[in-house]
Order: sequence, then structure tokens, then C-alpha cells
Amino acid sequence: MAFFRPTILDSFKGYKQAYFYEDVLAGITVGVVALPLAMAFAIASGLKPEAGIYAAIVGGLLVALLGGTKVQIAGPAGAFIVIVYGIVDRYGVANLLLATSLSGIFLFLMGVFRLGTLVRFIPIAVIVGFTNGIAVLIILSQIRDLLGLQIDKVPSQFFSLAQSLYQEIGTFNPFAIFLSLASLAILVIWRINKKRFGMLGNVPGTIFVLIAATLTTSIFSLPIETIGSRFGGIPSSLPSPQWLGISWESAQFLIAPAMTLALLGAIESLLCARIADGLTHSRHQPNQELMGQGIANFCVPFLGGMPVTGTIARTVTNIESGARTPISAIVHSLTLLLIIILAAPLAKDIPLACLAAILIYIAWNMGEWNKFIDFKQFRMPYRITMISVFLLTVMVDLTVAVEIGLLLAFLTFIYRISSLSRIERAQAQDYPFLEDLTGKVAGYRIYGALFFGAVQLLEEIENNLPQNAVVLDFKNVIYIDSTGMDSLSELIHHCHKQGLTVYICGLAHQPHDIAKRSGFYQKMNADYFCHDLQAGLQKARQSIA
Repeated sequence: MAFFRPTILDSFKGYKQAYFYEDVLAGITVGVVALPLAMAFAIASGLKPEAGIYAAIVGGLLVALLGGTKVQIAGPAGAFIVIVYGIVDRYGVANLLLATSLSGIFLFLMGVFRLGTLVRFIPIAVIVGFTNGIAVLIILSQIRDLLGLQIDKVPSQFFSLAQSLYQEIGTFNPFAIFLSLASLAILVIWRINKKRFGMLGNVPGTIFVLIAATLTTSIFSLPIETIGSRFGGIPSSLPSPQWLGISWESAQFLIAPAMTLALLGAIESLLCARIADGLTHSRHQPNQELMGQGIANFCVPFLGGMPVTGTIARTVTNIESGARTPISAIVHSLTLLLIIILAAPLAKDIPLACLAAILIYIAWNMGEWNKFIDFKQFRMPYRITMISVFLLTVMVDLTVAVEIGLLLAFLTFIYRISSLSRIERAQAQDYPFLEDLTGKVAGYRIYGALFFGAVQLLEEIENNLPQNAVVLDFKNVIYIDSTGMDSLSELIHHCHKQGLTVYICGLAHQPHDIAKRSGFYQKMNADYFCHDLQAGLQKARQSIA
């Protein structure tokens, strides 16, 4: 397998002209869908709308050309909103661009070191917890525009945000409330009944709502904030690349946020790729995808764009529209570019209340609320992990939430594995000849894994030593780590000091391998290694006789 080989290079075997038409149509469709989402995600992140559009165009194009999936669409994602807004609020836009480029480097290195498969090992409890937490934070962050509140700057922290909303609740705009609630209602109704609308149902609900809300605001001159009134509209072309202001003073504070962006981007993109695989019956290249995402995130900030990752909603739309190859993602980027060149002046009339409704709708759909409904079916450690990550995401910080969540997941895993490890003493009814050796010979069967979380098993043996010999059966031990091997060596050393002989039985492949590598095998006489427990007990009996 080549170190760096984008999927697009292997996507055209048996490619037909009809496939090209399907890719182009799918790309145009998803490009239209991506426009309002890109702007909404950027605005919600504390950026200008063009930051999202530039990211969708350039990031989507680079991932299509260099990534490891056939039909995935990359661009700004809702999961980034909370993190990006926090970085902008604390460090400013310039440092966000630097953090995004750093996250691109981290993503690329994750792909280089083949860590793509490891991302899959993050427990579902952690993923569900922070996904639902992010959804709640997105909804809370949009209440200002949903209600039309007069708040100059929305705080990024939960308690400050709640306080700010409470204090300014009296400044609500009834026109904004009406428009946002109507937009939400239409989105829900459109999703439920789109099959009844025939050909019109193929139009994405977000596009229909965006057009309807913009026309309503313009025709009736509603006193509602728009993209034009807050940002002055959007440019009609891509900007010239600008060098990022890099300094060690800034970079050292941005490593943690950049790592968070990289980790979340990796999770989102690979999760999206797995969903795409299930829909298209194909297989993505996780490490190549991370390298492609890394290059995209490194380059996008030079054009003023926000972070990008694989986007589930747009990818599913792309697949359902008939996409077959990365050509569709390339067309998606070109469609967005064409839209801003031709229709940028019209964007200034888009009401922010409508974009808030779209974001709330998306946030609600991205949350896995059924996991909270089915809460009772999960074990207590799973519940604690999920709730902890959820609450920490909402009230503290996503980075802290993920760190604590992973720590809890690791501790839970260690506890569960250690609880599966156990010892059994060989009984006289199974081995009749032991009746004459009571108190002189003891045989133990060890089950599970002998690792740092289960070394207490050997301590139990050490506290119940016989007079002459100990036989240890490792037939059912699947794994021994260095701590376990060290504890085993200490037990044998202690037994030898007490004048006891130790017999080792049934070492499987991995335990046998680490016994050799650690020097344990070489330190013991080959006569003290036996095939099974029966043979070991017989040897112990003979040594006494």
C-alpha cells in the first residue's frame, strides 16, 4: 500500500459517461445545500459568513482531491461551532486561523503514523455525550438570533451565556420570533411530507426556507437583522492568500485547542466515512482521509476559512443524489464558487433569524437523544461516562469533557477487564492424588488477563502458599503485560526464598512470547515448564516423593 495515495486515483476504473452526469448533478445539488449551512456555521462560530463559504469551497476541493473516500463532502460542521467560537472569543480570529493550521498538521501526522483506526476505539459513551452536549450548546448559542435579542456579543461559556440571555430577554423582537418559528415549522413539515410534494420535494428544505424567509423580509421590510446589516454582505470572489501571523507566544497557547480541533475533526470525518461506506458498500482509507483533511485544514486558513471536516448531512445528500466518485465533491466546490460570484449581492438580505432556525434544526437532528431515553438499558459506568461528558461539554469545556470522558472510559475498561480475571484452586475431587498432598502442593488456574489492573491475583496466591510446591496454570490467560510479568517474577522469587518450587503450565502464544522477551523463560529451568496443570501437579508430587 502506497504511503500517500488519494482515493480519487482509484475511482475511475470502469467509469462511464452516465456516471459523470450523475456526479455533476449530485455535486450541484449538494453545493446548493451547503451554501446556507456554511454561512450559518460561520456566523454561529463568531466569524463572517464568507469564512464558512471559503472553507467549503477550498476545503471541500482539497479533501476531494487528496482524501480517502469516494463520495464524502467536507466543509464546516456544526460540531466545530462551540470550539471555534470559544477560540475566537478567547484568542481572536487571527489565532483561530493559526490553530486551524496547527490542527491540519496534527491531522496529517495522525494519518502518517497510521492512527486512523485508533479513532474508532473512542467509546460510544464519550461520542454520544459530547455530540449531544454540542447540540445543546448550538441551540443555546442561537437563541439570541432566534428571539432577536439585543446582545452585542454572546459569551462562549455556558453560565455567562445563560446570564446574558436572561438579562436581555426583554429586548426580544416579535418579528424575529415569528420568522424563526415559522422557519422551524416549515423545516419539520417539509421533512415529514416532502414525498407528497413530488418533484418539488427534491428541493432541500433549508433552501426553500432560506428563499422564503429572505423574500418575506425584503418584501415586507421586516425590522430584522440580516447578513447585510451585521456583516455588510459577502464578497463575490475568493480572497488572495494571506500569510498567518505566527509567533511562539501565540502557538504555545493554541496547541490544546488545535489538538481538540484535530481530534474532533478526525472523529467526525471518519464517522462520516463509515456511514458513507454503509450506504455505498465501499471501503474508505482512514489514514489517507486524515492526511487529506490535514492538508485541507492547513491550507484553508490562508484564505480566511474556518476548520473543515467530513459532514454527514451533506455526504448523505450527495449519495442520495447519485454521487459515485470524488468528482461530485469537486463539482460541489465549483458550484459554491459560482454561486458567490453570481449571487453574492443577494446574500445580504438573508435574515439571521432564519439561519438560527436552520442551525437549531440541524443541532436537534445531530443529537442522539434516544440514547438518553434508553438510558436504563446501559450499565452504571456507561451512564456516568455519558452524563459526565454531556454536562462537562455544556457547562465547562469540550476539551475537558473529552479528557475526562476518555479517563472514565479507560478506568471502566480496566475495571471490567480486571473483574473478568480470576483464579481457581485445583480441588482434590478433580485430582485425587492431591488428597495426600494437602498443605504441601497447591495448584491454581488463572483466567483472563494478567496485567497491571489484575496483579492482585498473584498477591492472593502469595498469601496462601503451601509447604513445598506451587503449580500455576496459564492455559486460560490470554494476555500478560510487563507489570504482570514483573509480579510473576516477584512471586517466584518469594517462593524460592521460602524454599518452594514453582511450576508454570500452559503458556499460550502471547504469554509465552513476553516470557521469552523479558528473560523470564531463560531464568527458569526448562524442567519447571509443563504442558498442562495435570502434568505440573504430577511433577510437584514426584519432587516431594
